[in-house]
Amino acid sequence: MSREPMQGTWRFDLLNRFQRDFPILPRPFAALAAQLDASEAEVIEALRELRTNGLLSRVGAVFRPNVVGVSALAALAVPPERLDAVAKQVSAWPEVNHNYEREHRFNLWFVVTASDAASLNAVFHAIENACGCGAPLVLPMLREFHIDLGFNLTPDAKKAPPDTRAAPAAIALSDDERALIGAIQDGLPLVERPFAALGCGETKAIKTLSRWIETGVIKRFGVIVRHHELGFTDNAMVVMNIPDDEVERVGQRIAASGLVTLCYRRPRQLPEWPYSLFCMMHGKDRAEVEARIVALATTCELETYPRAILFSRRRFKQCGARYATLPELEHGRT
Repeated sequence: MSREPMQGTWRFDLLNRFQRDFPILPRPFAALAAQLDASEAEVIEALRELRTNGLLSRVGAVFRPNVVGVSALAALAVPPERLDAVAKQVSAWPEVNHNYEREHRFNLWFVVTASDAASLNAVFHAIENACGCGAPLVLPMLREFHIDLGFNLTPDAKKAPPDTRAAPAAIALSDDERALIGAIQDGLPLVERPFAALGCGETKAIKTLSRWIETGVIKRFGVIVRHHELGFTDNAMVVMNIPDDEVERVGQRIAASGLVTLCYRRPRQLPEWPYSLFCMMHGKDRAEVEARIVALATTCELETYPRAILFSRRRFKQCGARYATLPELEHGRT
């Protein structure tokens, strides 16, 4: 199977249509096959090939940040001559699931996810001690306005509307729920009865995942694509210094614009970091992203706010968040 999407074929539809609303059923791939005019075996084999070819990350869940476990965006100002070495060090932590070079004095940006705040802070302290670049700039999410990393591969297709539901409170996990998260964090097994293969009980797994989807603990369950490999090769993080009493209004306006994939509020860290509102934009080249930034500023009346644009230069690591480590799963510890 080519690394290029096969537009107009059922394999393309498989990759494009089911990035959300995946059937949580005992035989989900048979349900997909019925909609695609293919066989269950063909769907499973196609997903295996897409994963082997790097277009598919996994079939699984995207959890709402800080509802299951805790996470934070962080940055280091790394001397350019040390960037490759430090990036390799940072990527080695299993709790790091994204790690990018960006165009800024703070040039290494990464996301850390852990089971609890103490574990999260321990990772940041360990990175500080190991890398010798000073304390990371730690920027936890304060308010989510829009998060949707589903990528519609059809030109000019409408983006999914923003999820306007209130974010659920953080949940305390039972040992069985923690085991289920550990079993799916690398994706569903690509077999006829994937939920049975998780080792957590098929009925219980389906019931728990369905509840989490319904309550918003899981933001999206489906085909998780690797957007860079599918042609969305450029992205920029646009950060703005919005007065505190205006952040809510501006954030909601940006979320409704349809021009961003992510929008959220994070804390300022003065004097190094004065920005309070973050947006992510993805495109198939830099010019497309730059044009979208201009359109966003005009549409949402953002021209007067101080801002910085941090284009991505290199991707060192990108994978699903890991909410449970193997020792935690083996011993049932939080």
